[in-house]
Formats: sequence, structure tokens, C-alpha cells
Amino acid sequence: MRAVLQRVAQASVTVGDRVVGAIGPGICVLVGICQEDKREDMEYIAKKIIGMRVFDDDESSGSMWKKSVQDKGLEILCVSQFTLYGKTTKGTKPDFHQAMRSAESRQVFDDLVVQLGKLYDPAKIATGEFGAMMQVALVNDGPVTLQLDSRKFSYDAPNATIAAKLSAKNQRRQGFAQEQEPTPSSNSGDT
Repeated sequence: MRAVLQRVAQASVTVGDRVVGAIGPGICVLVGICQEDKREDMEYIAKKIIGMRVFDDDESSGSMWKKSVQDKGLEILCVSQFTLYGKTTKGTKPDFHQAMRSAESRQVFDDLVVQLGKLYDPAKIATGEFGAMMQVALVNDGPVTLQLDSRKFSYDAPNATIAAKLSAKNQRRQGFAQEQEPTPSSNSGDT
């Protein structure tokens, strides 16, 4: 699961001419769900959203990066966005095959919103409208924008082909580095 978290002064989601979710100061989170995502991925992202310290501690020291949305009692706007799993490595048309299909991802997204409510306060969580064409408006405060990923930035689905390619690439790099190192005979000064 991926999320793009933005610290905002305000944010809203509109569908057609109807505002379906709006918040004041807090965080706006765009959420992408992958085919391989499990409950653990959802729980990890929920904890990160609630606990990420992106706010200043203006009460005591004024130190930066000391408070989370929960610490400050602020709001969260959570918006589903399958395009976070768009692959753009080939050609100019994004490939969304890694994104979970709509029917399954709706349940995972709903579960994420429920989990956020369990960890925090359901009254402080707003959402967009799942599957709708939405207009998301926000005022990014900072700007502060962070990428969260439950797979620790391992963007490719784990499989033997990818592992083999990475292994071969690392071996080539190591071989190149060894070729560049001077040999003892060339540094000895003997001619």
C-alpha cells in the first residue's frame, strides 16, 4: 500500500458540484492499494498516517517535526487513488496492472478508514468518494509532502525474475569495480 501524505492548511474533495469531504488544518492522504496488499499493509499505513510527526511543537519549544496529527488533534482527509501504482517505465501510457481491482480495493480502503478511526477519532476523518472522478483541492502547508509505502519502497512485486535481474546487475557492478582497482604489480614502482 502506498500513501502520499501532505500537511495542509485545508483540503476538500468535490464530485461534480458537491463537496463530499473537507477538512481544516491537518493532513490530506492519497492512498493507492496494490494487488498484493494484505491486512498488515493496511495496518502499517494507518499507524504511519496517525503517527507521522509533520507538525511543529508550538506549545513549548517550537521545535519542528515533533507532533503528529493525533498529537495536535487535527483532521485527516483520506482519498483513494489507484494511480499511485501507475508504472511509467515503458512508453508514455501508464500501466496500472499492479493496482488492486476496484471491488476488492474498496473494501481495503474502507478498512483503512475504519482502522484510522480506531487509532484516532472517526469524527476527524473525512474521505472522498471511492471510484468517482474527484477534484481534490488543498493548500499544502510548508510544503510538506511524504511518500509512505508498506513494502518499504520495494515497488516491484517480489518474484524470481526481478531478484535474478538485480543479482546479475549487482554482479556486473562488482566486476566493474574490481576491474577499476589498481593491481599490486602496477603500483610497485618496478619496471
